[in-house]
Amino acid sequence: MAFSVKKFVREKIKEIKEKVKDKKALCATSGGVDSMTCAFLAYKAINKNLIVLYLDNGLMREGEVKRISEIFEKKGIELQIWDVKKNFFEALKGKIDPEEKRKAFRDVFYRTLSQAVRSYSAEFLIQGTIAADIIETQKGIKTQHNVLSQIGLDPIRYGLKIIEPLKELYKHQVREVAKEIGLPKEIYNKQPFPGPGLATRIIGEVTPEKVEKLQIATSIIEKEIKSPKVFQAFPVLFNDKATGIINGKRAYGDIIAIRVVESKDAITAKPYRIPWPKLEKIRDKILKKVPGVVKVVYDITPKPPSTIEYV
Repeated sequence: MAFSVKKFVREKIKEIKEKVKDKKALCATSGGVDSMTCAFLAYKAINKNLIVLYLDNGLMREGEVKRISEIFEKKGIELQIWDVKKNFFEALKGKIDPEEKRKAFRDVFYRTLSQAVRSYSAEFLIQGTIAADIIETQKGIKTQHNVLSQIGLDPIRYGLKIIEPLKELYKHQVREVAKEIGLPKEIYNKQPFPGPGLATRIIGEVTPEKVEKLQIATSIIEKEIKSPKVFQAFPVLFNDKATGIINGKRAYGDIIAIRVVESKDAITAKPYRIPWPKLEKIRDKILKKVPGVVKVVYDITPKPPSTIEYV
């Protein structure tokens, strides 16, 4: 049966209303299409009984807080912002294994949201889990930070009652919903960005210094890669170092990989063929603007066997 976006929106608004009733609900948004769609859908359902929260964890794109705040302000929705960078970096400190990092992020994420739910006297947490998140976590491919009950973890352990309006949808369907309910084009066409943010694009330990390098590289790549065929385009910072030359002297510097893929549902993906002059332009900007980088490589691996993200 074909997906009917109007029917979906109508049913989910009704469902959220019936679950929340006259109580309060909190929706955490990262600025990505899934959580933003969730927030706007919930606002249509329960209006002033919704609290929208942005956790400023220090792992998002450069300038994200300002951009997201402006979108909510234009729609007349108050956005709460919590500065929790210290908590997240402490949780990730010393962790190298990808699954350990993802689970550490998940734990501090839900503990923080549990605190927020209590602070605002909310009864429910509304979150933007989608079908691909659940599938990858259940199959043990990688732990998605926003999946609990589907893998046997009771949200009650965090003191939470969770509503997941988008859990049956894939990314392209979420974009349809976002467009239908009036989100701006910059959101419904926005490239997917992982919940744990740039922590999933750093091989090895996550530190503020590494995140800052990736924020610069991310900005470069996203500005240069605009093709509608592209599903995701981003840099990855390796843990290994390589010998290079900086200011005429030997340097043992950083390696950044560029990852650009085409995909419809994030379940499979193929590498996007960037025109060579464009790839050279991106390389040169990264080498010039990201301190300490001596090598830039391009990842041409499909999914499977690779995942789209690295961690």
